[in-house]
Parts: sequence; C-alpha cells; structure tokens
Amino acid sequence: MHPHTRANYLASPPLVVAYALAGTVDFDFEKQPLGKDKNGKDVFLKEIWPSRDEIEKVTGKSITSDMFKSTYSNILKGSTMWQGLEAPTGNLYKWDESSTYIHNPPFFQSTSAEIKAIPSISSAHCLLNVGDSITTDHISPAGKISKTSPAARYLISKGVAEKDFNSYGSRRGNDEIMARGTFANTRLINKMVSKVGPTTVHIPSG
Repeated sequence: MHPHTRANYLASPPLVVAYALAGTVDFDFEKQPLGKDKNGKDVFLKEIWPSRDEIEKVTGKSITSDMFKSTYSNILKGSTMWQGLEAPTGNLYKWDESSTYIHNPPFFQSTSAEIKAIPSISSAHCLLNVGDSITTDHISPAGKISKTSPAARYLISKGVAEKDFNSYGSRRGNDEIMARGTFANTRLINKMVSKVGPTTVHIPSG
C-alpha cells in the first residue's frame, strides 16, 4: 500500500465487487439499493448475491483436483534461481552476520535449555500514548522504509543503497531493522508529542 494512503480495507472479492457497483464504501447495503431493474424497481445486494449452491456449481466446474496436484507436486523445487542458491546442511542454521534480511536476534543468543525467571519491570515510564484503531502495522510496520528513518541510516551503514531498501515487511527477519522501525507508521500519532511519526519524550530530561 502507498505510504500516503489514509485508509484501507480488507474485504472478500464479492464484497469488493459490491462496493464497486455501489461506487462508494460509504454505503448501507441493507437500506440502499444498488440500482433499479428494467421495471424501475429497486435492486438490493441480497437479491443478486450468489447462493452457496450457485458458488459451488461454478467452482465445481472451474476448479479441479488436477490443478492442486500439478502445482504442489513440484512446489518444493522452486524456481531456477531458487534451485541455484547455496544452502548449507546441518541441524543448526548458519547465521550470516552480513545479512540485512535475516539476523540472529538477542533472545535466540541468550536462550538456554534451562528456564530462567523473567525479571519484573518497575518504575518504567510511558513511551507512547495513542488513540483508537492502532494496529500491528502501526507498531511493527510492513511498508516503505523512509530514507530519513533510523532503519535507513542502519541500512546505509551496512552498504545498502536507497533503491535496495525494500520494505519493513521484507526485512522482518532482521531485529536490528525492525527495532529501528518500531512505531514508524506515517499515520501514528503519539499524544505525548505534537509531531507525527516515531517520536517520544525522554523522561526525565524532557
């Protein structure tokens, strides 16, 4: 999604078509007709929405078991490029410290077979005060990496050009980048500060 998109919605394909017919998402399908039939009578969504039997009839003709067999029979082979990748063998993953996509996170480095008690957090200060409708994408963004962000500065320090920043979503396997991208959604507003974005007030210095 474009970083300047102010709102977006998840919907099933039929519902997308329904809103397209309506011409707006500000629409009450229960009360507002989609249009009129040839006799001038109002036509509502529920009157043209396909029944389960109708859907099963179409999918039964269109989707066959052979489609799945042909696709999944060789899915592990991957593309020619995938087959050409060098893959080390062994029971343990060999971390590449130079990778900006996958990094060995601190909690893996400190994990042991012995269960240790988690220390209590006390006298902690508020980092963020946000309103309603905050999603996981505000906290851990998946979109564009801004060239002025801490994550961008980190990538540049690793020799990554701006054109190769890619997205937070593609770099979710690197904690160094995701930690720098926390709350980096361009629509996040921290009520503790007047500036939009990943900014807070340091306590007690202000």
